[in-house]
Amino acid sequence: MSSPEKAVFRSGFAAIIGRPNVGKSSLMNAMVGEKVAIVSDRPQTTRNRIMGVADGGDWQLVFLDTPGLHKARTRLGEYMVKAARDALDGIDILLVLADVTHIGEQDRELVAEMAARSVTKVLVLNKIDVVGEERLLSVIQSFAQTGYDHIVPISALTGRGLDELQRVLVAALPQGPRYFPPDMVTDQPERLVCAEIIREKALHRLREEVPHGIGVEMLAMTRLSENLMEIHATIYCDRASHKGIIIGKHGAMLGAIGTAARADIENLLGMHVALKLWVKVREDWRNRQDDLRTLGYE
Repeated sequence: MSSPEKAVFRSGFAAIIGRPNVGKSSLMNAMVGEKVAIVSDRPQTTRNRIMGVADGGDWQLVFLDTPGLHKARTRLGEYMVKAARDALDGIDILLVLADVTHIGEQDRELVAEMAARSVTKVLVLNKIDVVGEERLLSVIQSFAQTGYDHIVPISALTGRGLDELQRVLVAALPQGPRYFPPDMVTDQPERLVCAEIIREKALHRLREEVPHGIGVEMLAMTRLSENLMEIHATIYCDRASHKGIIIGKHGAMLGAIGTAARADIENLLGMHVALKLWVKVREDWRNRQDDLRTLGYE
């Protein structure tokens, strides 16, 4: 009598790459089913390589969200571009993401560059919820001969097309081990996640010129009781004129940032949080190696 055949487990790593503000973090969050990367409508929101894990019982897909590829003008920008390109090493699947509402020459150059990669390549066209079918079909046709294994139109916002994308990705997974426990969704330490949540809330509220020049340093996370965590953090800005904007009149802006961040952090940690925020000026920190290291960009 033959023994029952052992089920095959499939796993692999999939990097998401693209130009700034095309929806890479939104896509990863949607595929993982939880918010593991901050999102905003500001370009270059993601500054680090962020990992998110989707587990399907007999498969595990490890996503690597990356900073948007752009022409770097600061050391921070150089770090971000390097982080994005380093994420391409050792992957099984490459997702090149483009905003179907705004396909530019740089998007096409990136698609052509990545076509030479010897992995499964999926061109993902995002934001199909805001374009007509004729426009979408035209864009798909324009990429038909680019050498990708699949072209999948999706909306990370509404979820349209995500089931098909998951089917395509799972089918491309090689046989492999479960790299992470089934209930693990990211490898980011809590301190980093909390800092990113604070930065996200600042991005949502600050004027156009401020967000690129802010960073968040976690000073302390102290558990005061079974159900209370005290967190101290500093928001750094690179111009003295921005400090007053971040604090706001009578501290209103900083208070709004803190209130919004505290709600998300409490949900993350599963306990009450006493969040204390400060604002300091650190001129040109985006070009200072020590400052970049202090703020977690190394």
